[in-house]
Amino acid sequence: MVENQSDTFDIGGELTVNRLGYGAMRLTGEDIIGPPEDEDNAHELLQHADDVGVDFIDTADSYGPGVSERLIGEALETDRDDLVVATKGGLLRNTDGDWHPHGDPDYLRNAVLCSLDRLRTEQIDLYQFHRPDPDTDFETSVQTFAEIKDEGLVDHVGLSNVTVEQLETAEEMVDVATVQNEYNVANREDEHVLDACEEKGIGFIPWFPLAAGDLGSKEQVVTDVADAHDASPYQIALAWLLEHSDVTLPIPGTSTIDHLEQNVAASAIDLSADEYNRLTE
Repeated sequence: MVENQSDTFDIGGELTVNRLGYGAMRLTGEDIIGPPEDEDNAHELLQHADDVGVDFIDTADSYGPGVSERLIGEALETDRDDLVVATKGGLLRNTDGDWHPHGDPDYLRNAVLCSLDRLRTEQIDLYQFHRPDPDTDFETSVQTFAEIKDEGLVDHVGLSNVTVEQLETAEEMVDVATVQNEYNVANREDEHVLDACEEKGIGFIPWFPLAAGDLGSKEQVVTDVADAHDASPYQIALAWLLEHSDVTLPIPGTSTIDHLEQNVAASAIDLSADEYNRLTE
């Protein structure tokens, strides 16, 4: 069998979380715009995630926009020491469905205050720069995150959708606790970013961890391994992420309790060395 990785990770060296978290983007309405049809169900889903041991929840102010953060603030005691809530700023979501990077310092300062209000907390556990803005100097945006941290509005700072070079630049200004980039068993274009995070002890949060079911050339081997474990391909994709590196923090999202429980169960799947190698090749 492949050597078991740790079940937990210390974000920023101090916030201990179970490595399989929950991504709250799908709590919103269709196309990540507006509220869900059933807000009570969204509250119940968040509370159930808490009940089954999910203690790391990731969201962003652009999901809704503002809807996902509000629902989390309503459903959970976000100030609890045993719950880590991460959110992001720096990406606008318009009603036309487009995403627009916005790293202006004044905007970011206002955004973090709005996130604090929606999440009903006095300090955000992990605040992530959602996406570099081509119209704003990257260092200027990151410096704003550093200042927000120094002022006590956030506990830890993370980055999202960055290169290794941008990570190294940001580290000169602030302690980077996590990096969140697209990554899954079928798309490993940012393997070098993951490698850098491993070297530095930085948490790596793979977004799109299930590739929305489109596993490309990996589909057949994932299906074969899933059949051997009487599991779903989605569960095997998550198990591989957990096995691949001990700094990965997958955050699969869902809007149903059944799917949530299936995702959580993936953390108990042990891949054999042969299975892991076939998935990794």
